[in-house]
Amino acid sequence: MVKLSVVVPFYNVQTYAPDTLKSLAANAREDVEFLLVEDCSHDETPDILTRAAAELPGARLLRHEKNGGLATARNTGLDAARGEYLTFLDGDDWLAPGYLFELLAVIEELGCDFVRTDHVQCTGRRRTVHRVPHGRRGVVLDPRSVILPADRSTSVDYAYAWAGIYHRRLLDDGLLHFTDGLRTAEDRPWIWRLHREAKSMAVAGLLGVFYRRGVASSLTQIGDVRQLHFIRAFDQVIEETARDRDAELLLPKAVRTYCAIISHHLGTIERFEPPVARQLRILSAAAMKRMPQDILNDALDSMDAQRASRLRRVRRRPVPLEVAA
Repeated sequence: MVKLSVVVPFYNVQTYAPDTLKSLAANAREDVEFLLVEDCSHDETPDILTRAAAELPGARLLRHEKNGGLATARNTGLDAARGEYLTFLDGDDWLAPGYLFELLAVIEELGCDFVRTDHVQCTGRRRTVHRVPHGRRGVVLDPRSVILPADRSTSVDYAYAWAGIYHRRLLDDGLLHFTDGLRTAEDRPWIWRLHREAKSMAVAGLLGVFYRRGVASSLTQIGDVRQLHFIRAFDQVIEETARDRDAELLLPKAVRTYCAIISHHLGTIERFEPPVARQLRILSAAAMKRMPQDILNDALDSMDAQRASRLRRVRRRPVPLEVAA
């Protein structure tokens, strides 16, 4: 029986994939499977994974004939997973030796639906510890109860899918799949759904995931139109949260977070190609017009002057009818 399935998408990461695969080998065990999803790379990544599939214990290679993006690649892995528990890793990140066994031990001891963990962010030679924004560790919690408050960073703002482990019942209940086709912010609707619909969670102070920042091929470093998929992602968060039984309580948090992300992108708009920058302004204005206006007003009133002013300027922009819908 497979105890743990590890879903690892790869796309054009020939420089980093050997380190990722080496770290998986240092976490191999007979009851662990590694689902290596090759997302139609056009560098040497497919050859590296072909060799790994033959050498890495527990490896299963899944190939895409067409590039689908991270969300779709993760879904491919989830569909093939056989484990009682599941976790994720990105193809340019890596794990500490033996980390997966510590992670398994925590969730088995606590018996909850999912566990969230801290991680180490790596930018060049710099290492920075990033912690789940929740103070209580090793205690089973109601995921819904830690979404708020609206004006502070909480567990739903820590949206890294690979920073945790998940019981298979979440997959069987339809809570672990990502929105196909989302090229960025794919973790946002996913983490909100987990917190609204899962029954139990915990936070563990484990440090074993090393998240590589500043990778040139990462969408976070590319200012093209795919970056604007955050609009689709947060529209989904707002739409689904509006249907929740606690919508009145939760929507202010969702709207405020959406506004903060819009403001962040507008504040770094010079990194976008000019046509994309124009689209960002138009789509942001349309998104703000779709939000519940009373909640939006409260969110803007509670923000610092710089962010609120930036958002109000965009809010006043006229929006073409075909975009407003």
